[in-house]
Amino acid sequence: MSTETAAAAAEVVAPPPAGWEEARSRVYAVGLAAALPAVSRPLADADGHTLAEPLTPRTDLPAFPTSSVDGWAVRGDGPWQVVGRVLAGHTPPPLQADGSTVEIATGAMVPEGTTAILRIEESTRTADGRVAGTPRPTPEWREPGEEAYAGEELLPAGTPVDPAVLGLAASCGHDTLRVRRRPRAALLVFGDELLTSGPPGAGRVRDALGPSVPAWLRRYGCQVRPADVVGPVADTLPAHVAALRAALADADLVCTTGGTMHGPVDHLHPTLEALGADYVVNTVAVRPGFPMLLARLVDDDGRVRFVAGLPGNPQSAVVALVSLVAPLLAGLQGRPMPVLPQVTLAEPVPGRGDYTHLALVRWDRVAGTAHPVRHVGSAMLRGLSGADGFAVIRPGTSGVGGDRVPVVPLPLTPGERSW
Repeated sequence: MSTETAAAAAEVVAPPPAGWEEARSRVYAVGLAAALPAVSRPLADADGHTLAEPLTPRTDLPAFPTSSVDGWAVRGDGPWQVVGRVLAGHTPPPLQADGSTVEIATGAMVPEGTTAILRIEESTRTADGRVAGTPRPTPEWREPGEEAYAGEELLPAGTPVDPAVLGLAASCGHDTLRVRRRPRAALLVFGDELLTSGPPGAGRVRDALGPSVPAWLRRYGCQVRPADVVGPVADTLPAHVAALRAALADADLVCTTGGTMHGPVDHLHPTLEALGADYVVNTVAVRPGFPMLLARLVDDDGRVRFVAGLPGNPQSAVVALVSLVAPLLAGLQGRPMPVLPQVTLAEPVPGRGDYTHLALVRWDRVAGTAHPVRHVGSAMLRGLSGADGFAVIRPGTSGVGGDRVPVVPLPLTPGERSW
C-alpha cells in the first residue's frame, strides 16, 4: 500500500452534521426511551419533579355539598326558626322540619334537607327571633363532583410539579405523588488554559462554564452537587478517561466543556471510544455551537447514561444546552416535547447559510416581539446576560422585521417550565 493510500485509509471522515430540528427530535426520543424510574415522594418533596402517572382525585371534588357563603341553611318557606349552627369541619344533622334553619359558614357541609341558603347580609330577624329573607334563585352551595369526579384524570403523566399542582394534589386527597426521579448530572471542565479564580491574563482565560452550566442544569430539573463539578481536567487522554468514568458512576448525564473537535488536545472523541459510547448526535448544523455532541452508554445491566459534549466557547455551550441537553432532559423526565412559542422579529436577523441560526433576543412577552441583542459572539456572555432566549432562523433564510419565528426560551428561574 502506498504512503498516500495508507494516509487516506487512516483519515477519519466526519459525518455530516445533523439538522437542528432533527437533532432535537433525536435526543428527545432517546431520552424518553430511557425515562427515569418512578418514585413516590411526599408532597413537600415533590416540587420540581414530573408526574409519572396521571393525577386523579381520590373522592369527588367537593366530596360533599359545601356552602359557598356565610348565611342560613333553610328548609321550606320562611320565616325560619333557628335550630343550630354548622361550622366547617363538622357533619351536621339533617334539617328535619319545614320552617327550620341553621346558621352556616362558608365551606361548611350543607345539612341534608336544605332547600336553599340565605346569605347573612340579605337576612333579617323577626321580633320573635326567627330569620326572614328571600334566598337567591340559584343554589348557594357547591355540589359533590362540581369540580371533578373521583378517578377523573385532571393532569396527565409528564406534567411538571409546581406549587399549583401540589395544591391540587392535596385537595384531591394525596399525601404522596408518583414522580420521575430527578436526573443526576455532573460537569467536567476541559482545558489547561482555564483559570478558576482571579482575572484572565498571560494567555489564560477565566472558566465561565464551571459556575454557570450547573445552574442551567438545575433550572432544567437536574440534581447537581458541588462535588459533581470537576476541572479543569488535564489535557491528556488518560485524565479524560478517568474523569469521565468516575463521573458516570453516579450521573445520568455528564456534560463536558471543550474538546469536541479533533485538535491536538481534544480528547473527548477518543475518550468516548475508549468507554464504548455510541453517538446519538455528532455535530449539529447550527450557529453558534456547531461542534456539539450527545453520546450514549449502556451498561450490561441495561442502565443508560449520556454524555453531552458542549463546545468550549461559552455562548456556544449554552446553544448546545438548549439544543441537545434540554430536549434530552425533557425525555428523561417523561415530559412532552415542548412546542416552541412564536414571536415577531422587531428587527432583521441575519441567516447563517445552510445552518440554523440561534440568535439571542430579548422577548417582550406583552407585545410578542423579539429584539436582537448586542455582544453575541460565540465566546461572549454579555449579550446572553440580557437575553430571554434564542430566535430560530431556519437554514437558507434570513429574519426580516415582522417575520414570525420560533423562539427557544431560556429557563430564567429554577424549575421554569419553558425551555
